[in-house]
Amino acid sequence: MASACSIRVSGVVQGVGFRPFVYRLARANTLGGWVLNGEAGVEIYLEGDELGLQAFMRELKTQPPPAAKIAEVEICPVAPLGVNEFTIRESQRRERPTVRISPDLPLCEACVEELFDCSNPRFGYPYINCTNCGPRYSVLLALPYDRPNTTMKDWPVDDYCAGEYADPANRRFHAQPVACPACGPNYYLQPQEDAISGTEATIQRSAELLNAGKILAIKGLGGYHLACDARNPAAVAALRDRKYRKEKPFAVMARDLDEARRLVELTAESEVLLTSSARPIVLAPAKVQLTGVAPQNDELGVMLPYTPLHYLLFAAGAPSVLVMTSANRSSEPIAYEDEDALQGLSGIADGFLIGQRPIARRIDDSVARDGVFGPVILRRARGYAPAAVATLPSERPLLALGADLKNSITIVVDGQAFVSQHIGDLEHYPALRAFQETIFDLVSMYEVDWDELSVAHDSHPQYFSALYASELRVQRRVAVQHHRAHVASVLAEQGEFDKRVVGVSFDGTGYGDDGSIWGGEIFLGSVKQGFERVAHLRNALLPGGDAAAQFPVQAAAGFLAQLDGLPDMSAAPFDFPHRYANALELVKKDVRTFSTSSIGRLFDAVAALLGFTRKISFEGQAAIWLEHMAGAVSDSDAYSFPFTGAELDFRPLLQNVIADRQRGRHPGEIARAFHRGIATGLADCVTAICRQHSVDTIVLSGGVFQNELLLKDINSQLGNRLRIWTNQAVPPNDGGISLGQAALAAFA
Repeated sequence: MASACSIRVSGVVQGVGFRPFVYRLARANTLGGWVLNGEAGVEIYLEGDELGLQAFMRELKTQPPPAAKIAEVEICPVAPLGVNEFTIRESQRRERPTVRISPDLPLCEACVEELFDCSNPRFGYPYINCTNCGPRYSVLLALPYDRPNTTMKDWPVDDYCAGEYADPANRRFHAQPVACPACGPNYYLQPQEDAISGTEATIQRSAELLNAGKILAIKGLGGYHLACDARNPAAVAALRDRKYRKEKPFAVMARDLDEARRLVELTAESEVLLTSSARPIVLAPAKVQLTGVAPQNDELGVMLPYTPLHYLLFAAGAPSVLVMTSANRSSEPIAYEDEDALQGLSGIADGFLIGQRPIARRIDDSVARDGVFGPVILRRARGYAPAAVATLPSERPLLALGADLKNSITIVVDGQAFVSQHIGDLEHYPALRAFQETIFDLVSMYEVDWDELSVAHDSHPQYFSALYASELRVQRRVAVQHHRAHVASVLAEQGEFDKRVVGVSFDGTGYGDDGSIWGGEIFLGSVKQGFERVAHLRNALLPGGDAAAQFPVQAAAGFLAQLDGLPDMSAAPFDFPHRYANALELVKKDVRTFSTSSIGRLFDAVAALLGFTRKISFEGQAAIWLEHMAGAVSDSDAYSFPFTGAELDFRPLLQNVIADRQRGRHPGEIARAFHRGIATGLADCVTAICRQHSVDTIVLSGGVFQNELLLKDINSQLGNRLRIWTNQAVPPNDGGISLGQAALAAFA
């Protein structure tokens, strides 16, 4: 007698070949029924022999398509309908969609093989894809994920592609972006002086231009890249000059894994990241010097090809290592629309390699590394966004607007927290516009009604994101303190809302409860009950407020003013510029001076003492410089950084730095002793608080904890005594703030 059941599969199950997989699996087990895309995932009806149903369920759970990520399988027995055949049905729309959207996927090995098979109809075709690879989020216009809802809607398939699309045995069965040279989009090259058409000629000429030291704007999955030969110092210097990017490292794309291994030291875990379906830029210790690519930096950011075009460029003879950086002027978001790219990049690029397929939304490359506590994402974008990263106890939809730096937003629908791609710094108008576009994009995608929406935002009254929240017509608004959001983001990833922890939030700037600038905070509590500030870095002064973040000597003035008997900082070995004296005058007169507990600014002050006395050219530069200097020293003592009841006192630490600098101790050794001191002092602090309150877990979040050397020292101090949780699904920097805001707002 036949049995039947209704199955709902949630997770990343649309746009990844899941329906064709279900179709083949049902046919293999002689089952009737159907499969379709629904609002919450994939819906399946099955009927047939009980043994066949059991075999189907086993393989459904254990052998899903490579790009699928099953979150939950709900099975409900139902009465048989007498269906003998199994079919794929058209998608149904009844309610608001909650399906998890697949991130964009790198080209699969089967498509790579076809790409270079001269007998294949898609030989050399730069838009080759199948159900296991290719664009997803970057081409999606609406849910469900069907061709009419993508930017491929204006490219009707020819008979050849239609045949594959309809063939259950073919891996392009229901592959929505399927195309071939006869029916799909192509690329063309538009140098400044003339235009070249024809795919093969276009790619060949592009490779020649790159070999000649030219800079190309190349349209990719989520936007344009600016590319040049990474081993050509003149080309790299020209790119820096035209892009107004003084010293911030460029990422590079290596031709293949062997080339990447020649560039950087790769652990087994780093290689897993590098070759994963996200294909992020992976930070790793550099083995070679590429002049101008990552100045004064011992790491290199490397990624592998992930689109057909990348493979074709390298095969056409392009340099084996290319600088591949977001196509924009410094601090602006990545260009992704052809007209804007041609206009905005005309003074930077020598030519434009333009693809005809439109991009639905801008998406940068992701950045990750193999960290002390496992893989960590430093910029969450292509390959990761907009996957759900947590499940929150929120029945009503919730929108969290993030911070003003490294902004991302989070939307919560039916308890699923979807985190957007990296947006950027909202002080720049183009990024602010991208922020607004992303909000409306996700709210529209998930068909959320503004009238039922709660909005969480930073408690800083002058943040662009907070001011924008005040303009939205929503059900309610929840202000969330910046550093509590950092801690909550880690616990949201873990799914721990009741657990009491000691949360450490170290960064550069955040608006505190008392109106001062926080950044060295220790909390006790849980997401559900809230976090009490139980300790912090001893307050210093910050002359000029946020401007001090640009000038390490200016930050140093506010910290050093707390010490007695300072030497002349304008003399050797310190050689501070006149800005320091001006900042010290502001402190003495209490003019435009603000109270701060920022660990980030303490790192800047120590960097200034060790020789970084100029203006920074990108965020965090002085602290990164300090970490790399310390990393060159194998071991060192630890400077005193005592915990005195409720404060971590930086004064003995700075006094030791100054004394050793005057004695002529090597700056690298001083930097190493500083890092050790921070780790030891923090370990003493959290151990005492955990013991007092019977807590066994600490949480570390905030931009300072991107410092791998500091994390290594903390782990050596605490790893055997306490459980340590850090961010992994979202960045520890402000890119993870929106998830923490959403988690706290769910209980507000």
